Amino acid sequence: VQLVESGGRWVQAGGSLSLACAASGRAFGSYVMGWFRQAPGKEREFVASISVSGAVTDYLDSVEDRFTISRDNTKNTVFLQMNSLEPKDTAVYYCAASAVGYPTSSKYEYDYWGQGTQVTVSS
Repeated sequence: VQLVESGGRWVQAGGSLSLACAASGRAFGSYVMGWFRQAPGKEREFVASISVSGAVTDYLDSVEDRFTISRDNTKNTVFLQMNSLEPKDTAVYYCAASAVGYPTSSKYEYDYWGQGTQVTVSS
């Protein structure tokens, strides 16, 4: 599975962004998908995950009321809608695919990663 993120850019605090992650290769619909982020000097952290069907999602506490993860299995794409952005959301955002079968927040359970897309939120 190859993953390519898009949609990252500079935005002012309070603004919104929509990230997309396009997958190629087979069996996208059999992978749990996740979004992670990594700020300079910090470890990569979990942001959100979504089950194969899209019915179950999980979020980092600090984004749960602002971000929404979704997927379109017909288009092999997973999305992250980010609203009310804050400077602390500034990071490189990565999408990832996991074969574990359930939404997981552990980066060690993801098998495939994209190259990342930069999100910068200014105050």
